[in-house]
Amino acid sequence: MKHIAIIGSGISGLTCAYLLSQKHKVTVFEKNSVIGGHTATVDVEVAGEKQAIDTGFIVFNDKTYPNFIQLLEQLNVQKQKTEMSFSVANLTSNLEYNGHNLDTLFAQRKNIFSLKFWGLIFDILHFNYRCVDTYENELYEDGLTLGQFLKQNRFKDFFSNHYILPMAAAIWSSSIKEIEDFPFKFFVQFFYHHGLLRISNRPQWYVIANGSRSYLAPLTQRFKEQIYVNQNITSIKRNNGKVQLVLTDETGNREQEFDEVVLACHSDQALELLATPTVAEQSVLGSIPYSKNSVILHTDESILPKAHSAWASWNYRLDENTERPAAVSYCMNILQQLTSRHTFCVTLNQKLAISSDKVLREFTYHHPKFQLQSIDAQKRRSEICGQNHTHFAGAYWYSGFHEDGVKSAIDVASRFDCYLND
Repeated sequence: MKHIAIIGSGISGLTCAYLLSQKHKVTVFEKNSVIGGHTATVDVEVAGEKQAIDTGFIVFNDKTYPNFIQLLEQLNVQKQKTEMSFSVANLTSNLEYNGHNLDTLFAQRKNIFSLKFWGLIFDILHFNYRCVDTYENELYEDGLTLGQFLKQNRFKDFFSNHYILPMAAAIWSSSIKEIEDFPFKFFVQFFYHHGLLRISNRPQWYVIANGSRSYLAPLTQRFKEQIYVNQNITSIKRNNGKVQLVLTDETGNREQEFDEVVLACHSDQALELLATPTVAEQSVLGSIPYSKNSVILHTDESILPKAHSAWASWNYRLDENTERPAAVSYCMNILQQLTSRHTFCVTLNQKLAISSDKVLREFTYHHPKFQLQSIDAQKRRSEICGQNHTHFAGAYWYSGFHEDGVKSAIDVASRFDCYLND
């Protein structure tokens, strides 16, 4: 039996602890006052009405989240069906639409008579066809970006700027400009597997009943006494076949020794913690940066499209600034099927557009940025993971989502002969 330190209590760290605690002693360290990472359900009260709203991790589907669903089934955590729709509202042109069905697509009835809008629909179908063909016949060009693919295939700017770029920006919490530089192969693989290149027969999406935090208690039941919050780890040393964590508090520094360490924090955080990172660790972890996103939970409906039928699960607001961070709002009444006379939204990077008297909570979340150098770094994972008694877990090793966090934890646990189906 080994004594393993796990740094971080997001989905990656907690899944690592859940699996490794089958056969080993684990100790989980979290720098914040609560566990969960992006699994952050908050209790709010508006005019006497109480709700539990998810503000980070929200949705998953029955096709591309097999490990996460298996984990939920083991924990006996219930899921409920939800709607995954997407809208765009252009503040400059005043165009609005929601792709959920024909009625919402033409939420602005004038678009029925707009040749430009019908051209947008045609380009969506044509784009989906070209991407499916590229994926199924492996017609990739090395180093090709999404923006380059759009230009090579002569897709109109109206289509790019009103459909695929804002949709991808919403998914990866990136700016429009950053999405143009997104690796095309990575993009098309994700969209293909998530059914986003099909008009019909898409995956069924779910939320966790009563909020995503519902899985935290059963997931941590086996090792809950070995979780420590408010931990300030300032350095990780690796000497003489052991790992030493340097923790700092008001009394000074102290060290704790372990057989192994799992850094289940962000790639940049992991690199900063290592006292003497190797050349490979510096190169790999340093090539996977994170972006900062402001997140506000509020009840200001003005952030949503003007046409009520254009309201969707995910709502993107466009303007002429393509370099600003993703401007997306999640309508939680739709996603969590809330019964309420108030509209609860979780909005990224639009604080100035939200009435201050309708703000309920504010957060900052960081998301991995996927660039050509990031994809290359992912391929070098074996150079640093499992080396020198050190392991790295995180959704950044794959596509950046909850399933990817679970998958990265399964990878780590398998080195210790611990598995999800045990």
